[in-house]
Amino acid sequence: MICDICGTEGVKIRTISRAYGQGKDLLIVENIPMVSCPHCGESYLSAQTLHKIEEIKRNRHSWAIERPVEVASFA
Repeated sequence: MICDICGTEGVKIRTISRAYGQGKDLLIVENIPMVSCPHCGESYLSAQTLHKIEEIKRNRHSWAIERPVEVASFA
């Protein structure tokens, strides 16, 4: 794959987790593919991935499973 930012070949796909919302509306999306370029250091989500995340957020009750989550404050 070629980096959309610097045009160099050799980008890697890694998976991340992201949190959307807060409190009772918190949604954690796991295994999101992120494009990461070792040459320019940029990391970004593709348009297709962003559309899928929006679909998951819109239909969260049919996609999500409920799990307890521990929360810690840094400060």
